[in-house]
Amino acid sequence: MVNESLRIGMANDASSLRKLSLLSYNQLAQYDSPSYYKLCAISRAAGILAARKKSVRRGYVTRTPYAVRPVLVSCYGFKIRNGRLEIPVSKGKRLSLPLTNQTLEVITQPGVKVRSFTLTPNKLSLCIGRDTPMIECVSTVGVDRNLRNLTVGNDDRTSHYDLSKTVRVASTTIQIVASFTRDDDRVKTRIASKYGRRRTARTGHMLHTVTKTIVALAVQRRTAIVLENIEGIRSLYQKGNGQGRKYRRRMNGWSFGEAQRQIEYKARWIGLPVVRLSRRETRGSSVTCPRCGERLQSDKRLTRKLWCGKCRIVMDRDTVAAINLARRGRVKFARSRPPIIEAQGRAGEAVKENPTPTVIPGVDAPKLTQPTKS
Repeated sequence: MVNESLRIGMANDASSLRKLSLLSYNQLAQYDSPSYYKLCAISRAAGILAARKKSVRRGYVTRTPYAVRPVLVSCYGFKIRNGRLEIPVSKGKRLSLPLTNQTLEVITQPGVKVRSFTLTPNKLSLCIGRDTPMIECVSTVGVDRNLRNLTVGNDDRTSHYDLSKTVRVASTTIQIVASFTRDDDRVKTRIASKYGRRRTARTGHMLHTVTKTIVALAVQRRTAIVLENIEGIRSLYQKGNGQGRKYRRRMNGWSFGEAQRQIEYKARWIGLPVVRLSRRETRGSSVTCPRCGERLQSDKRLTRKLWCGKCRIVMDRDTVAAINLARRGRVKFARSRPPIIEAQGRAGEAVKENPTPTVIPGVDAPKLTQPTKS
């Protein structure tokens, strides 16, 4: 149905969801499937056509769009009964899929609702939502993200979480891929992709262990989490900026976005406030003395250490950044209460095999609306 919708969209130069629905919905009547599956197929085709149109507008060479991998995404008609997911296939027929114990444990928690499902030939993912009351916090804690560690702390206490193993995993993966001597690029690409997925899985698991501890301690101490905005940092490590190739490669492989994503969704899941500071609000957070406010000085003899000329003390720059983030986030947190950064009831992750957010088309009886991400 997706490919049929793509053919109709290409023939009529239609890339919007509404126009493609009006053109292809009646022609999909030949397929013996529920009507909401047809709407899901049209939504996916509209997304593919919109991406192709954007590439053509930018001047890129594109191929004729064609969906190869079968996938079913729906938020209608399914039921969870007796530990199994029942999906309507055709009139009077349902497909029953068993759910794992871990999945059943998550979806049976109080307040959890299954919003949609994504089915592929070898994977089933569930998108869930939960209404959680916000935790009343008495203070804030800053999270300073670095290449080799995560530093969490405030004026009371500071903790360092070692992430140097993620750098070693990335370096080892690069060396293994560089050692390939095959002449066939297709085989080389397939094997390299396997090692790339392995690297991503190992890095994600290490970050999961650390972020789970950070959120659990924040809940125990009733402290809101403060994150800095470090978007655009990739532009600092581009070719021609004075760094070596190995250094740029190491910095561009830094998973700072994944650490933020894990902290945010875990905090939302239990109702812990998360404060995001803008780039202007975090300017100079790692070089400002938390005691007197003077600019800290660096010394080549001190590794990641800074000293204050007024206070006459030496401090770790990661600790300084975490304390300053906690202080600045405390001011923003006090001004923005009661609502803080994230809304309640956002969709979370129910199954660990669901690495990407699911796009659910919103469909009403009289009209169609654009799909939204949750």
